[in-house]
Amino acid sequence: MKADKQTMNAQKDSIEVRLDKWLWAARFFKTRAIARDAVQSGKVQYNGQRSKPGKQVEIGAVIRIPAGYDIKEVTVLQLSEQRKNATLAQSLYQESTQSIETREKNAQARKLSSFHSPRPDSRPDKKQRRQIIQFKHQ
Repeated sequence: MKADKQTMNAQKDSIEVRLDKWLWAARFFKTRAIARDAVQSGKVQYNGQRSKPGKQVEIGAVIRIPAGYDIKEVTVLQLSEQRKNATLAQSLYQESTQSIETREKNAQARKLSSFHSPRPDSRPDKKQRRQIIQFKHQ
């Protein structure tokens, strides 16, 4: 009986998780298929190198993940095959301070540049579309 518990604990400690499955469990991607495609296309880097979706994730590995316009650089703290709630998912990794600072700078730059390229409040109506077409063809 004790041997069974020890082997179960040993199995929990030596859990092997695929990279695409870990990215899905850590809630970086909505589905495993999307995570697999991102890894296969080379957008996700494992320890600075391109890897395959079946790569076994190790604790302490550094993973670069695209997140919108930015790239998150995270260090693996825990392994999990199951997708859990967001607070538990955030305990699986730690984002580097440099990555956080870079993302904040980029967000600030995007906010500042949005003032220089204003967007209209709504789509142009039929009369305005005709005026735009007439203006373009002059």
